[in-house]
Amino acid sequence: MNSRRTFIIQSVIGAASLSALASTTSCKNSKKPTSKGKQPIVISTWDFGVAANKAAWEVLGKSGRALDAVEKGVKIAEADLTNHTVGKGGYPDRDGHVTLDACIMDELGNCGSVAAMEHIAHPISVARLVMEKTPHVMLVGEGAMQFALENGFQRENLLTPESEEAWKEWLKEKKYNPVMNIENKSFATEKLPGNQYNHDTIGMLALDAEGNLSGACTTSGMAFKMHGRVGDSPIIGAGLYVDNEVGGATSTGVGEEVIRTVGSFLVVELMRQGYSPEDACKEAVLRIVKKKPDIAKDIQVGFLALNKQGEYGSYALQDGFTFAVCTDERQDLIEKGKFHYKSEPAK
Repeated sequence: MNSRRTFIIQSVIGAASLSALASTTSCKNSKKPTSKGKQPIVISTWDFGVAANKAAWEVLGKSGRALDAVEKGVKIAEADLTNHTVGKGGYPDRDGHVTLDACIMDELGNCGSVAAMEHIAHPISVARLVMEKTPHVMLVGEGAMQFALENGFQRENLLTPESEEAWKEWLKEKKYNPVMNIENKSFATEKLPGNQYNHDTIGMLALDAEGNLSGACTTSGMAFKMHGRVGDSPIIGAGLYVDNEVGGATSTGVGEEVIRTVGSFLVVELMRQGYSPEDACKEAVLRIVKKKPDIAKDIQVGFLALNKQGEYGSYALQDGFTFAVCTDERQDLIEKGKFHYKSEPAK
C-alpha cells in the first residue's frame, strides 16, 4: 500500500497543471493591507490550487470576505473534469457511485458540511447553505441531496465517461493499490493495469483585508472506496478547522489517519501554543507516526496551515506534497512542503 487512491494518467495531470498555470496570469489586484497590517493571502493544497487561488483572489483583491473567496476558489476544482480527485470529475466508489464530501468554516466559528452526497456538482456551496440555513453542521447522503435540490441545485449524473472507463478497468481485478502523491505531476504515473487513479482533496485557507480567516475543503474521496465511506474532508476539526483568533489548517491524504488525530484542530491548537504554522503541521504529522508507525511509512498525509499574521507552512508524511500560494506580492506560486519520509516517484 502506498497512499490513497490511484489511476491519474501523467498526461492528464500535466495538461491540467499547465492549463491552470497558463490561465492564472496574476493574483495581483489590490494592495490594501489587513487590519493587522498584513496583506490578504490565499493558500491551497496541490498544484491544482493555482487556478483555485486565482478565483479566490478575485474576491480578496477587491477587499471581499474570506468566506466568499474560499467558496469561489474551490468551486474551480469541483468543476474541472480533468481533476479526478474533486467534484464532478471524481472517480466513483466500487459500486460506481460518485459521492462528494465538503465542508466550510468562517471567521465566526460557523461551519457546514455535506458527506457522501450524490448528483450535486458543487458540494462546497451546499455545505455553506447547511451552515447558513439550518441549525445543523452536517447533512449526509440522500438527506444532503434532498436539501440541495430544495435549495435550487440541479441533479446531475456525476459519472463522466472517463471516470466510468476507469471504474470498469478497476473492476477487472478489483485490486486496491494506490500510488502516492499522484496529484503532483512530477510524481504522476502511466496507466497501470489493475490500479486506480489516485484521489485527494483541495483544502483552501484565506485571510482577507479585514484580517479575518475562513477555510474550505472538498473532495470526491478515495477512488473505488466502499460505498458510504467518508474520509476527513467534510469533518470539522479533521479535514479543516479555523479559529479566527489563531489561524486555520486543512489536510490532504489518507483521511482515516487524520480523523484519528483530529489533525486540523490539533494544528490550530499548536499554533495557539506558539508553534509556527510549519512546526504545528510537523507536530501533527509526527503524532500520526507515533500512533501508527507501521502504517505511516506507506501512506501520505499532509497538513497546510495559515496563522492570523498571514504566515503559512506545511508538513507531510512523505516527500511530494505541494501547495499553492497567492498574495499581492507572490502570484501563481507552487511550493513544496517539508516531509518526514523520503519517497521516490512511482514507476
